[in-house]
Amino acid sequence: MKSAGLSVEDLPIRDELRGVVAYGAPQLDVPVRLNTNENPHPPSEQVVAAISAELLKEIGNLQRYPDRDAQQLRGSLAEYLSRSTGVELTAANVWAANGSNEILAQLLALFAGPGRSVLGFEPTYSMHSIISRGANTYYRDVPRATDFTINTVAARAAIAEQPAAITFICSPNNPTGTAVELRTIAEIYDAVTAHELGVVVVDEAYAEFSNAPSAVELLPGRPRLIVTRTMSKAFAFAGARVGYLAADPSVVEAIGRVRLPYHLSSLTQAAARAALAHSTDLQSAVDDLKVQRDRIVVTARELGLVVADSDANFVLIGGFGDQARAWQALLDLGVLVRDVGLPGWLRVTAGTPTETDAFLTALAAVVGDLSPIAPDPLR
Repeated sequence: MKSAGLSVEDLPIRDELRGVVAYGAPQLDVPVRLNTNENPHPPSEQVVAAISAELLKEIGNLQRYPDRDAQQLRGSLAEYLSRSTGVELTAANVWAANGSNEILAQLLALFAGPGRSVLGFEPTYSMHSIISRGANTYYRDVPRATDFTINTVAARAAIAEQPAAITFICSPNNPTGTAVELRTIAEIYDAVTAHELGVVVVDEAYAEFSNAPSAVELLPGRPRLIVTRTMSKAFAFAGARVGYLAADPSVVEAIGRVRLPYHLSSLTQAAARAALAHSTDLQSAVDDLKVQRDRIVVTARELGLVVADSDANFVLIGGFGDQARAWQALLDLGVLVRDVGLPGWLRVTAGTPTETDAFLTALAAVVGDLSPIAPDPLR
């Protein structure tokens, strides 16, 4: 059918969505793609075979709806989290969905909405504000300190001034890679729960790359604390779209009021269960990616650039007088990184040793061509 000639703005969309640009990172066909924090290592043949076998079991029953509550998968996720954090969890503590972004959307549908606000600490994961806007919820932010840590005095003041329905804490933070100390999370939780309204959501998408303890350790005795995770990064499972949360069972039960029925397909559940059964194999590349991350940090600093300390699988590099020009110069050399909109800064994902070599070679050429200027992270 031919277009009626309408533009998007001609449609009767909500006013707050007018002029908005859809989220998206460039998906370009270049030799080295280091812009979306993907794990560059594909699953091993053994894991591929295991996932394939589980999928085959389900294909013969696709005429039936999937397990609406993904009980088996949630049990497997609880076992994984219990083993990796030392906190005893069961399926009642865990909820799963199509990527952690769907988890965030469900939490906003449950706790936020018109007349309520949410709070974040910028710069941080852009989807927190984007999904909030989609949920018709006002997003407020508190600027991070110049070292990208959270200023707890400013955080407490913002919470006291206007209690938020959800306070988002990203740790390790995207795009900076900064891990948040548990005492900071606990202090913010106490400030939030001093009011009747509010939960704290700790986004731990990159937790497996960090040496810092997980906020899962704070869950006992804190029923309004929620920790979200993903299988996209450390599990090299981005294409499968599996995210999850850990929280008090009351939170998991409450999500049933807003989740779509049968939201997680039988095939997705089967693939995720097989992946979790081989978590050690799938995460074997994590240590190598940490090595590549640290190589980037050291080399970029040797080139005279400013680098944020990172506990993730990516590095935020500053010192570019014009980061858009630097981004294009790297792309011209066959390396795609991410311009996250921070003046003077670019974010690069840790890749394979070969990909990291290519990036560092390109970076040295770019720095030689573009005079570095110390960035202001909050400008």
